[in-house]
Amino acid sequence: MALDRLFRRRRTRGQAREVPELWVRCAACEAQVYRKDLEQALWVCPECGYHHRISAERWVALLADEGSFEPTTGRVRPADPLGFVDTEPYPERLRRYQEKTGRPDAIHGGRATVGGVPTVLLVMDYAFAGGSMGSVVGEEITRGAELAAEENRALVIVAASGGARMQEGALSLMQMAKTTMALDRLFAKRLPYVSILTDPTTGGVTASFATLADVIFAEPGALVGFAGPRVIKQTIRQDLPEGFQRAEFLQKHGLIDAVVDRRQLKEQLVQTLSLLYPGEGHGA
Repeated sequence: MALDRLFRRRRTRGQAREVPELWVRCAACEAQVYRKDLEQALWVCPECGYHHRISAERWVALLADEGSFEPTTGRVRPADPLGFVDTEPYPERLRRYQEKTGRPDAIHGGRATVGGVPTVLLVMDYAFAGGSMGSVVGEEITRGAELAAEENRALVIVAASGGARMQEGALSLMQMAKTTMALDRLFAKRLPYVSILTDPTTGGVTASFATLADVIFAEPGALVGFAGPRVIKQTIRQDLPEGFQRAEFLQKHGLIDAVVDRRQLKEQLVQTLSLLYPGEGHGA
């Protein structure tokens, strides 16, 4: 008997063969990394430190204390106020993203504790329309901030976005003001808000709630900005510094408080919330 037949897995005739992908090519250094090693490193390349994007569910598992997460998002669904059509009708585009991600829009979140601190944790989902902020995302961010203020919780938002969702026109743009105003209730009660900027965080999200936090963390190498470098260069007609929209440059110039490796992020977040949270007996 040939050796290959000895190790061959039997399957029903006509059944598609499912072979798990054991190796992942790093998008930065192109190293082939064993998938289990990458998962254990929280999807940070062990060769070059590149931070691969992770799902909203993985973010919740990383930051929330085990067993503490209670979802509050997912009940608000997007509409098509403009009857928008480009290469396809907007409702059809939404349906594809909903089937892909299993959620109605580009955000996932709820109540949790982080290092024992009662928190509202919200995570933007880049897999859903590039994490674009439409009416639903703006509403969920607003409700999350209001819930944190009402229940005396900290607020933590993991941002990942290409900006405003233009298929919703002005209704999308108005979410910038809406989310900003919602944070006022949190600030009035002196409850901490920590923003975590991931790659990319751009457009109206950067220009509103993502950069209004008490403490702003960013992942290494994250692209953070409003407009793209080409648009900025054409507008100001000047050469731009290399890497001027990356997290490290923005930390150096004061927009970001700390660039934190994902593997140390939970520890840093717990320390920060423990120092800023005004409640007593939260177990941090």
